[in-house]
Amino acid sequence: MLSVVARRYAKALADVVTAPNSGLDAGKVLEQLRAIQAVIDSSADLRNAFASPAVSPSRKRAVIARILDPMGVSRQVKNFLFVIIDHRRVLEFESIIDAFELSIDDRLGFVRADVSSARELSDAQRTALEAELTRIAGRQAKLRFAVDPSLIGGVVAKLGSTVYDGSVRGQLDSLRTKLGSR
Repeated sequence: MLSVVARRYAKALADVVTAPNSGLDAGKVLEQLRAIQAVIDSSADLRNAFASPAVSPSRKRAVIARILDPMGVSRQVKNFLFVIIDHRRVLEFESIIDAFELSIDDRLGFVRADVSSARELSDAQRTALEAELTRIAGRQAKLRFAVDPSLIGGVVAKLGSTVYDGSVRGQLDSLRTKLGSR
């Protein structure tokens, strides 16, 4: 679950990105944010420095500026990171990125769906699931796939707060409940 703080910062960034004449592409901004998170995640020293209240915000900004310059990050993304640093929200950066992606998807008319299956799905199966979930949602579904061997077989799709359980385990649990209530 995303925090209120993460959603607030994400909404502010989404407002900047989607403003008329911003000149920013939401997909590229998301890529830049994910790349920055990957750099932070790749170094325990960097994570510790950003998390430490002993390191001043100005020092943190200087470090992040040196990291961002060769990456070609937009001015707006760099300024956004400075705000996060100044407000001591670096530890929530990953959640802010997730909330930003959700906010942009919502503004573009997409609905997120998480799909778990017992094994990797074929392209045809993925396409069919996307079409069906889009039909159910009434908006273009944007699917994220994961493999969950505990499902035995079948698929579980979470669309918003609704779960569609077409897994063998789900069917067995349903049968067990029906048989147990008699």
